Amino acid sequence: MRLKKLYVVIAAYNEEKNIAEVIKKTKKNCKNIIVVDDGSKDKTYSKAKKSGVGVLKHIVNMGKGAAVKTGCDYALSKGAKVIVLLDADLQHDPDEIPNFLKSLKKVDIVFGYRKLDENMPVVLRYGNWLINKITKLLYDINLRDTQCGYRAFTASTYKKIRWKAADYSLESEMIANTGKQHLRYKEIPIKTIYSDIYKGTTVIDGIRIIFNLLIWRLGKWF
Repeated sequence: MRLKKLYVVIAAYNEEKNIAEVIKKTKKNCKNIIVVDDGSKDKTYSKAKKSGVGVLKHIVNMGKGAAVKTGCDYALSKGAKVIVLLDADLQHDPDEIPNFLKSLKKVDIVFGYRKLDENMPVVLRYGNWLINKITKLLYDINLRDTQCGYRAFTASTYKKIRWKAADYSLESEMIANTGKQHLRYKEIPIKTIYSDIYKGTTVIDGIRIIFNLLIWRLGKWF
């Protein structure tokens, strides 16, 4: 399924080993691809450019939240009507983009969720469980996997959920804003490969996310 106004945003940091393959697979489902190189120190930028897609670059590493926002803002400036977010490390299968688009027809935003199995690092499994419960308590949004970055939303939805977080808190702030705006949402299962247990959200990131969830809720109350 292809949409002229569909854009895929891929934030990448030191992903020279994976970025070309991710782009190749994504091209099967979308012709408008935006890669944001978040200050990589390797050849991520040059390899993405060789793949023939739009590539933006942060001079220094600013964090995943900042990189994704840069890509989404750029996509909107190009007339995007639907935006899909996926990671650059091959943990998300681009062939599942049509599933997101199908589900998005009846809601404002679609969240992907990873199945909890023995391949998920223990720290991620229990950390995600705790964040999921706190999110439900504070924002009345019941998700199986609040930290999965594979998501799709409309352009109008992006304007309502646009986050301030520059780090990994973007996923949670996006959900918090979804709750505050009373947006319609759906969660669909995705296939995920945990190729690097040390990559991504750390324990410190998790603590920061929980702290931010509380701060955002207090801001709503007061």
